[in-house]
Amino acid sequence: MITRRQFFQMAASAAASPLLPGVSLAAQEGASVLATGSQTNVLQAVIVPEPAGWVAGLNISNPAVIVSVNLFDGLVTYDDAFRPVPQLAQSWEESADHRTITFHLRKDVKWHDGHPFTSADVQYSLMEVTKRVHPRGGATFATLDAVDTPDDHTAAFRFSSPVPAVWSALGGYETQILPKHLYAGSQPLTNPLNAHPVGNGPYVFKEWVRGNYVVLERNPDYWDKANQPHFARIVFRIIPDEGTRLTALQSGDLRYAPTDAVSLPDLARLRTDPRFVVSSHVFDGVAPISFLDFNLRRKPFQDLRVRQAFAHAINRDALARVVWYGLAKPAEGPIPSYQTRFFKPGLPQYAYDPAKAEALLDAAGLRRGEGGVRLRVNNLPLPFGNQYVLSAQFIQQQLRHIGVELELVSTDVPTFNRRVYADYDFDTTINWYAAFADPQLGVTRRYWTKAIKPGSTSSNATGYSTPEMDRAIEGLVSVSDPVARKPFIDQLQQIAQEQVPSVNLLELHFYAIHAASLGGFSSTPMGAYSSLASVRNT
Repeated sequence: MITRRQFFQMAASAAASPLLPGVSLAAQEGASVLATGSQTNVLQAVIVPEPAGWVAGLNISNPAVIVSVNLFDGLVTYDDAFRPVPQLAQSWEESADHRTITFHLRKDVKWHDGHPFTSADVQYSLMEVTKRVHPRGGATFATLDAVDTPDDHTAAFRFSSPVPAVWSALGGYETQILPKHLYAGSQPLTNPLNAHPVGNGPYVFKEWVRGNYVVLERNPDYWDKANQPHFARIVFRIIPDEGTRLTALQSGDLRYAPTDAVSLPDLARLRTDPRFVVSSHVFDGVAPISFLDFNLRRKPFQDLRVRQAFAHAINRDALARVVWYGLAKPAEGPIPSYQTRFFKPGLPQYAYDPAKAEALLDAAGLRRGEGGVRLRVNNLPLPFGNQYVLSAQFIQQQLRHIGVELELVSTDVPTFNRRVYADYDFDTTINWYAAFADPQLGVTRRYWTKAIKPGSTSSNATGYSTPEMDRAIEGLVSVSDPVARKPFIDQLQQIAQEQVPSVNLLELHFYAIHAASLGGFSSTPMGAYSSLASVRNT
């Protein structure tokens, strides 16, 4: 059994296992100039890592969403019980057969460029962006046939069959409404505005100095007079080094760190420090699952026995305990076990069994050769913090015991997205996706043929495509009755565990840190994906 000390000793000596590169700390020097004014009007935060763009409706990475929700409102927001509350839609009604939802939009909302917000923006965003290029939108809105716009402030969603899950997806963190007058006629994924968004929310995008910081400023024309932003400016600093982030938090230079800010040993210490509040509840609704993806376009992984061998070679209990300090538990499938409405007990499992893994590789014709090596493949760890590199190093060591050499390839976020989601230039990855409150939102994209969308991040990168899985997914997205829907959700989980296009590794527990001198943070299960308009000094 590997202890934490043994693992980190091995990781430190693994010169062939490069860590991900970061931006030079010298690039942080300019960030100090942004601390103009007292803490009463500037909120200094940190974001990890730097994404390729800031429009969450197109780039759904964690950092992009956390910043973007301050720029864009959703049709609805949510209360502490995760019930929809009016936002851009001031009211709505649902037809008796649940096939039509008519939203009545606010008339006092403007885009940050002064252009009025209308139902045309909603229609364009849902039909041309969310359904077509959003990695989760195709499944969530699979049965959305049209958005009717009888006038500028009415948007009627017409479904061929009801979609109960849609009510969990209408917030600005997920189904983002974009300005049609600035996006129509362009390729949404490559529109230059993704680097300088024009939204309609409480903060206006001011500046992005790559590798250094992003500045948002209070929207003086924000429509919600009862929830005007407290801070005049939010500065999201981009600080690649964990130690530097910790020092900045402890000194008070940083007051908010929404995710992946410090090492897990340091997190344990901050939890007992009265100067800080550490919360994981604000990520409960995200329901993150980590996994090892195979590129099924590569010949070795087209053999089920090879994929099963990898699964048996990984001690997921030790991975959770040693690398993640207990802030994780082994995943039993693609849906978190605590989502009891959907989770299927008794799924096929792959116990840690190196001998069985070796037998499977022998049977697949991958016998040990020179130096005892059977197979050499690469792995791209998600560049979202050191935990994913450490996870990859842990798995690298375990695969070496069964004769598999795993070369770790360091990337930044744009390179990772290009290689994994556009060029499909990888053998394996270490990654995580949000499962969200319903598998239709976050799970189906990993396995559905229709979710193979080149260039769309966090979509089906493996290339996995089978008729039986597609039938299960198309059943669960088209059936609204919970009883009739459950067998399709069960089939998805069963097939995913039997065919192993990914090894489901861990159910993760993310955390956010803020100074105890701040209050007003959202306490909902999606709190980390809520705007900071209500955050203020206490």
